Amino acid sequence: MPGTTPILLLIGLRMSGKSTLGRALASGRGLRFVDLDDAVLERMGHATVADAWSAEGEEAFRRAETGCLRAALGAGADGVGAGAVIALGGGTPTAPGAADEIRAAQDAGRAIVVYLRCTPEELRRRFEVYSPGANRPGLTAKGPLDEIEDIFNARDAFYRDLADHTLENVRTLGEGIEAIEPLW
Repeated sequence: MPGTTPILLLIGLRMSGKSTLGRALASGRGLRFVDLDDAVLERMGHATVADAWSAEGEEAFRRAETGCLRAALGAGADGVGAGAVIALGGGTPTAPGAADEIRAAQDAGRAIVVYLRCTPEELRRRFEVYSPGANRPGLTAKGPLDEIEDIFNARDAFYRDLADHTLENVRTLGEGIEAIEPLW
């Protein structure tokens, strides 16, 4: 759609700043912001990701992620509309069918994907400062803090390939906004 601002999709691991930066970018332009984790939790009827995983399992959560992403990117009533900002859950791009949905939106010019890439050391630092582990399940037997490097190594190349742009270790809101604004 020529002349239409594409949807901005923010991807990255937990604690990379997707939700915080996404809210600020959307607010600054008066656009809609969607935290996909929140949309999934609402759809599934759970308060936290840990609750959803415990009650229904990771597979059901990943299916719900893909469904919410498809709805948000679509043109129907659930679609977010041009120019909106969507912060994907850390694992959303790996959910079955999600990458296909993202690529289709990119190919159609409806979405731009920015990967907020943080080193495992920076992510670990953020975890230690903000300690979100209480409402996020571990993805491995190691637990959320100790698994960071494994998850980073498993997803980094895939996220780089999926992204239109990669931003490295964005540490402040101002830095993130300044880096993304010219891309979108």
